[in-house]
Amino acid sequence: MYAIVDCNNFYASCERVFNPDLRNKPIVILSNNDGCIIARSNEAKALGIKMGAPFYQVKDVLEKNGVAVFSSNYNLYGDMSRRVMRMLYEFCPDGFSQYSIDEAFLNLDGMGTPEDLHQPCIQLAKNIERSTGIPVTIGIASTKTLAKMASKFGKKHKGYQSCCMIDTEEKREKALQLFPIKDVWGVGWRNFDKLDYYGIKTAWDFTQKSEGWVRNLMHITGVRTWKELRGIDCIDIEELPHKKSICTSRSFQGEGLSSIHDVEEAVANFAAACVRKLREQHTCCTSITVFAHTSRFRTDVPSSYIYRSANLQVPTNNLQEIVSYAVKLLRAEWKQGTYFYKKAGVIVWDICRDSAIQTSLFDTIDRTKQAALSKAIDEINRKNGHNMVRVAVQGYNKKWHLKSEHLTQQYTTNINQIINVKTG
Repeated sequence: MYAIVDCNNFYASCERVFNPDLRNKPIVILSNNDGCIIARSNEAKALGIKMGAPFYQVKDVLEKNGVAVFSSNYNLYGDMSRRVMRMLYEFCPDGFSQYSIDEAFLNLDGMGTPEDLHQPCIQLAKNIERSTGIPVTIGIASTKTLAKMASKFGKKHKGYQSCCMIDTEEKREKALQLFPIKDVWGVGWRNFDKLDYYGIKTAWDFTQKSEGWVRNLMHITGVRTWKELRGIDCIDIEELPHKKSICTSRSFQGEGLSSIHDVEEAVANFAAACVRKLREQHTCCTSITVFAHTSRFRTDVPSSYIYRSANLQVPTNNLQEIVSYAVKLLRAEWKQGTYFYKKAGVIVWDICRDSAIQTSLFDTIDRTKQAALSKAIDEINRKNGHNMVRVAVQGYNKKWHLKSEHLTQQYTTNINQIINVKTG
């Protein structure tokens, strides 16, 4: 049996932990530079506020309906995620696999029968909410896809007490008949259009097709989903596709950045963010690209466009190595003169699993020592907060930081911003 543990409205829930007055009130979270909506509470969804809507377009609607608006507080969200994941790991250390910032799979094999598992999982959900303030929903089934389906039912119906289990053939068939095909994990909007053309509306309709029919329409990934819905476990977390490239970029406030030191600091931090994502998904990159450009809308100042790439000798996800490459690429393309760079970014690509690295005979780096150092840095940052240990060029200048007019405190990662409790 597998369990999927999903934090409910995670970003909004993080904000509510430290501001209880927000409970049952509509909340939206904005993207980088407060551009568009990337997360909504259930109350905001009920108002018809769309995901991805530009903030400036819906600002009046939000104000009219008393919607609380927050800039993305990734330091807070990352730390709250770590606290939840730590509890899940302690509950099931041998079967824990984090899937995203707010989701994790638990392999429950060997922990008892379905009847034995149900009540402890209900208690686990209660313990997480009591300890962290984050409400979670647990879906349990014989496959990961069915577990995701169970989780959605658990969110929709309070009677499940935050834990829905599909443990019999009768429950599986009923769940499939009630579940829209568009909401099935792994289907995607492109496949949904194909399936809708053939009159497939529910997960049950999909499972009634033959394996050959599914293979012709959706290839091997579709067959895996089809088998999982029929109760055959065939998706390994480690085999799930990873991103082919990772990009971290930002637009700078005001007229932009003109100093190479400021742009270097920004690029170094963007490279570090890419490294963190690589390590989270257990991958390495073989190529890196750095870019920066001035505003195309300004004709009163000189324009400049920087774009330079490099292929790495050995695939890596090492912080110092990738940051060093990024800074060197920027310096190689830097133009003398006064230019106001409005945006910069780092792209890491040609990504492969960190367990399948092709080494080089001419590599001058001691990869064993490098891996040990990286592991130590990860452990320090995990215990003490994101970016506690950093490369010097990342600095603390922060001229490049995002527009965040609605940013809350970093309650759990900054000693100067911890919550104050008054007594008496």
